[in-house]
Amino acid sequence: MSEIFEGAVKVERFEGFGMITLRGDFSEQAVKSVVETELSLIPGVREVTVGEKGMLVWMSPDELLAIVPTQDTVAKTAMLEKELANEHVLVVNVSDARAVFRITGKGAREVLAKGAPVDLSKDAFGPGQIRRTRLGQVACAFWMSGEDQFDLICFGSVSEFVFDWLSTAGKDGSLPNYL
Repeated sequence: MSEIFEGAVKVERFEGFGMITLRGDFSEQAVKSVVETELSLIPGVREVTVGEKGMLVWMSPDELLAIVPTQDTVAKTAMLEKELANEHVLVVNVSDARAVFRITGKGAREVLAKGAPVDLSKDAFGPGQIRRTRLGQVACAFWMSGEDQFDLICFGSVSEFVFDWLSTAGKDGSLPNYL
């Protein structure tokens, strides 16, 4: 973790893990078998799965994002490329192109609701779900990683904007206490 803001919520920028984009038809048995053996169960639509070897995040019907320990990223990418060489898939290490933030605190839902057009009420959004959306004016995806805790991924090129946006939205006294 390199950047931290503490106010009505805590905002932290995380480092220390790798991200691999997988594109393909995950209903094909050969692809499904390799992905589930080497990473985790393939998540359903707008879901996140966590296994012993990593986490898989649904990004679209033909795209998954694998989150693995940093030290395993290069080897895991190479292994997936090798195991899936005869399949119509794309495997790319995108670790350097993404940034991840954790928003923690009772007001985490409200901070995200200030800038994301997503129903973040407890009845509509819960653990294991993900949304690809916008925060302010930039593309992002987020999911609940714990009680009153969200992880958010964005492009690295807008990470400073996102950190500043989250920090401003999470200042003490700024939450509407609506959710």
